[in-house]
Amino acid sequence: MSKIDRRDFVKKGVLGAAGAAVLGSCGGSGSEAGSGGAAAVHTGKKLRWRLVSSFPRSLDTIFGVSEVLAEEVAAMTDGAFTIRVYPAGEIVPGLQVMDAVQQGTVQMGQTASYYFTGKNPALAFDTCFPFGLTARQQNAWLDEGGGRELVDELFADFSIVTLPAGNTGTQMGGWFKHPVETSADLEGLKMRIPGLGGQVMSRLGVTVQVLAGGDIYPALERGAIDATEWVGPYDDEKLGFHKVAKHYYYPGWWEPGPSLSFYVQRSAWDELPSHYREVLRTAARSAARTMQTRYDAKNPAALDRLVAEGVQLRPFSEEILEAARRESLAYIEELASGDEAFRRVYDHWRRFRAASYRWFNTAELAYPAFAFGRG
Repeated sequence: MSKIDRRDFVKKGVLGAAGAAVLGSCGGSGSEAGSGGAAAVHTGKKLRWRLVSSFPRSLDTIFGVSEVLAEEVAAMTDGAFTIRVYPAGEIVPGLQVMDAVQQGTVQMGQTASYYFTGKNPALAFDTCFPFGLTARQQNAWLDEGGGRELVDELFADFSIVTLPAGNTGTQMGGWFKHPVETSADLEGLKMRIPGLGGQVMSRLGVTVQVLAGGDIYPALERGAIDATEWVGPYDDEKLGFHKVAKHYYYPGWWEPGPSLSFYVQRSAWDELPSHYREVLRTAARSAARTMQTRYDAKNPAALDRLVAEGVQLRPFSEEILEAARRESLAYIEELASGDEAFRRVYDHWRRFRAASYRWFNTAELAYPAFAFGRG
């Protein structure tokens, strides 16, 4: 099914459901109900929303899903509901997206919730935790395992409704100007890394900075930082990190499956007609699927190009991974011991992770362990 056909199919399904709801609530004769229902659906309330992203326009995959969302919403409403998308810096800086939505400066945002753990550390559950869940596991926990309900309670304090905005898959460990062989090599290192991963790196002696995507390259180039992580080969190539740092480490243990979110200002959400809410939910799910598939399609060729340009792929040593895992577990337990709300989400997430690890450690692990190295 082509993208146009799929949009037409989804549009008819959503509007059909909305029409049925209207017909069911109109009463009166069949002809009157049919006429009123059709008019309500096809001459729906015209809305013009603004969405601010934490990401620059040049990152056409991670930023691009916001455009996918906007296109889907417009297509499913015959242009009655439109969303104009702004990259980081055009209305607000990338790290102020949550504030802009909460305060009603805009109706929507697209971001990674772990950027805002200073407001509440538990917001990281909406994105990822060090040594946490892979993309599939994170999606399963949020959408089918009860995680979304717990996350919704956290965001209620900020008058925000969240919708899925995609997942990058397991990320790379980042770009380093010099090799890091042991945890001792991390001490004194200046690195851009957000979220709880940054907190763990700090415990390992790293001087941590949080920078928006467009600010990282200049900082790395002029020596304000010695290392940075971002996402993976496709985005990292676009941002040019390989031009100033040649050691490319993996895996990104702090982001094994980071999910992004669309934020909707609570009052704006409450004022939406019910069928527009369903349109928005449907478009968000479509956009979320797009992110992972685009990265999975584009990362392999990008990695080949980077290696051809002299980039050195390096795995983190087991000693570094063990030290990072030890500090990660200790830090998360400290957070849980001092915050009852955090503990509630953490206990639920940890039980899900244990069960998911047992399952993925069977067929899901055995197959790639055998097949991937053989081509």
